[in-house]
Amino acid sequence: METTLIILKPDAVQRGLMGRIVTRFEDKGLQIVGAKMMQISQQLAATHYEAHKERGFYAGLVKFMTSSPVLVLAIRGNGAITIARNMMGATFGSKANPGTIRGDFGVSNSFNLIHGSDSPEAAERELKLFFAAGEVLSWPRAGDAWVYDMSGGKAE
Repeated sequence: METTLIILKPDAVQRGLMGRIVTRFEDKGLQIVGAKMMQISQQLAATHYEAHKERGFYAGLVKFMTSSPVLVLAIRGNGAITIARNMMGATFGSKANPGTIRGDFGVSNSFNLIHGSDSPEAAERELKLFFAAGEVLSWPRAGDAWVYDMSGGKAE
């Protein structure tokens, strides 16, 4: 099982899409193991997106991410990073396939609704930025036996 960071960005919050997006993850069988609504500070946004610091869109991205509250989630499941990124769709809403979050709810190439960690290393780093020790929980879900084939002793 892996845990990934998901951020429902200011446009998703302002448009009232939080519940519909969270429902998609739960419907897929992924487990919400951490959640908080927050206003991202300038410093946190700068740290989170520091890999893009030299790119032309960086300043606008930091401004956008600090413009309104966001919903930050820790989502767990077998292959959660890849599954979540596939559910999100292409970066630009105008290019995202129908059936994906961005494809169904977005058309903008700058307001793209959602962030998801792109690797296990990124997830580990990002989760530590947004969640303090003890804020990402672990507990068994009775329904996991119906989400995953556990006949081989591990989730498949």
